Amino acid sequence: MLEPRSEESPATPVVLIVDDAPDNLALLHGALRQEGYGVRVATSGSMALDSARLSPPDLILLDAMMPGLDGFETCRRLKEDLITREIPVVFMTGLSQTDDVLRGFRAGGVDYVTKPVRAPELLARIGAHLRNRNRLVAAHRASDAAGDAIIAIGAGYTVQWATPLARRWLTPLLELDGQLPAPVRRWIDAPGAMAEASVSLISAGERLVFSRLQSTCADTQLLLIRRNTPVPEPAVLSRALRLTAREGEVLYWVALGKTTPDIAEILDSSPRTVNKHLEHIYMKLGVETRTAAATLALSKTRLVA
Repeated sequence: MLEPRSEESPATPVVLIVDDAPDNLALLHGALRQEGYGVRVATSGSMALDSARLSPPDLILLDAMMPGLDGFETCRRLKEDLITREIPVVFMTGLSQTDDVLRGFRAGGVDYVTKPVRAPELLARIGAHLRNRNRLVAAHRASDAAGDAIIAIGAGYTVQWATPLARRWLTPLLELDGQLPAPVRRWIDAPGAMAEASVSLISAGERLVFSRLQSTCADTQLLLIRRNTPVPEPAVLSRALRLTAREGEVLYWVALGKTTPDIAEILDSSPRTVNKHLEHIYMKLGVETRTAAATLALSKTRLVA
């Protein structure tokens, strides 16, 4: 039932309709097609999630009440995923009680229309939300073209939006609930007088440096991400941090994101021996985790390397 986006002009906005009622799908499909939109269809929440992740549409029309995964939970999951988070979701519902409407907004919806849907009203709302989205996308693309990796942080340390470059760098670092890593959260919460100008994390052997940008919205923090020099060589780590040569090699591969079995194979050793070296490294550096050790290694050696 899905119509591939490749059949549309690149400039044609694509709307994903999610509804389990065939009559509603037919009515909405025809109205949107007549207006010039590209249209895809999903008949369940799980199908909508798969479709949106595979090829993000420009807007989603989402039925609130469906069997299985209902619209509210579908929307919540869309907003947890960096790939689909920025897609505006308009709920379609027969529910008109205030609590139901608020539930849709809390799940991440930007608007709602009541059933039976009136096509002229729906098209006007879709047009308004797509214009807002186009302005945001244009700003993101301009930042990305300039080489900027920028993210906007909302309540709960979640990423509200990210430029494409920032998304590529940040996605491997996000925790399971979509939150920023703990070191960045602690840095954000640090009192003004004690806050560092930036905080660093290690990803794929490179240091990502987070710093604040001025924001015009009180509820949103803008962060700039910069990618710095690669991990120093093992000998540099050993000298700067007073480690043995073998400990320097282990820390080097840890900073490159290698697992203990990987390091054991690279160094022709055993995982148990690697873990023993890691224990000594943690003790010497005064840290408790691999990420903290790698981050401290780079911060201590950036001038030496």
